[in-house]
This record gives sequence, C-alpha cells and structure tokens, in this order.
Amino acid sequence: MASNATLILDDIRIEQGDRPLVSLDARIAPGEVLTLMGPSGVGKSTLLAYLAGFLAPAFRARGRVLLDDTDLTRLAPEARQLGLLFQDPLLFPHLSVDGNLAFGMPRQGSRRERRRRIEAALEEIGLAGLAKRDPETLSGGQRSRVALMRVLLSRPRAMLLDEPFSKLDASLRHEMRSLVFARVQRLGLPTLMVTHDAADAEAAGGPVIELGGAS
Repeated sequence: MASNATLILDDIRIEQGDRPLVSLDARIAPGEVLTLMGPSGVGKSTLLAYLAGFLAPAFRARGRVLLDDTDLTRLAPEARQLGLLFQDPLLFPHLSVDGNLAFGMPRQGSRRERRRRIEAALEEIGLAGLAKRDPETLSGGQRSRVALMRVLLSRPRAMLLDEPFSKLDASLRHEMRSLVFARVQRLGLPTLMVTHDAADAEAAGGPVIELGGAS
C-alpha cells in the first residue's frame, strides 16, 4: 500500500543548552529521499530523534513535523507512523525471523493472512524458508534485509534512515542501497536520511543538505 504523503519539517530548531544545533525547514515529496550530510556531532541523529518523538531531555526543540495535514509533533512515537532504520539491524534475539517480522505488523486480518504476508516478504528479499531461523544465525546482509522488511511490514507513511549502510561492507552497501531506495520509491514513502557518506546521497538521488561543522 503506497503512502503518497508529503513529510513537512516546519521551521525545526534544536538547541543543546545555549548552543544552536540543527536548523531545518523542508518538504519531502512521496518517494523522495532528502539526505542530510555532515560529520559526527552536528546533530543529525538528534534531529531524527525529535522527528520520531524521543528527543532526550538534554535538548530543546521547536517546530512542527507534519505528514500532509496531520501534525505529528504532539503524538506519541508509536502513533507517528514513521519507519526507522538504524546502523544496526536491532533484531530481537529472543524472536525467530518471522517473529521479528510480525512484531510491528498492524493487527489486521486473520493469522493466516498475516502469515502469508510474512512468507511473501521473505520471498521478496530472497530469504524464503528462513522464517523459523534464529536471527543470530543469519549473515549481516540477511539481518539487514530482515530489519528493512520489518519496518516496511509495519506500514509506515514515511521513513527515517540513520546511517543505515555504514556498518556494511562495500558489496552489501550497494545491495542494501538498491533495496531500500527501490522500495521507498515504489511505496511512495517520503524519506529523510542522515549520513556522512556521499555515496549514500548519490545512490538516493534526491536533494542534499549539508549541515555545519562538528562540535
């Protein structure tokens, strides 16, 4: 199911103490990836935390986060319908592969329908037959694909990517970039990616904003 929403970052300002950290005003169209470039310490991940609804108390922020006409700013994190993909897959070690995929799925449809969706998702990412595997037995690339599909099965309306390819080797980075950006475009998900790697931005193919120098 396509999102086709626009993610609007309306006059976002984040400070740490008396120090301005991040300033951003942007609109991200359906299927577009806006890349924020910058070294460690400029507030890239802090911005994502604010958008997702779990900014640490050490920071002060203002500005609105909207999906079309829906203001997300005051909503609980779980109500924002934002999919987050991090550097690490962060799979639950106590759950099997299919348990991980089922974790964030909307509680709609029968158990059989949900099982069918999980099986189709595994086949789509080349992991058919691995539903009952322990995540620890998967390769790094396989774990990354499971993490991506877990996010997509939660049916987000927009995506936030926090250096999602930085810990993969060169061949896996190329594979995961292609996988992530193809699905973002196909599903019409407005996406904000933070990275320090210019190759990520080039692969995303969208606008790029350079953030200031490291603290």
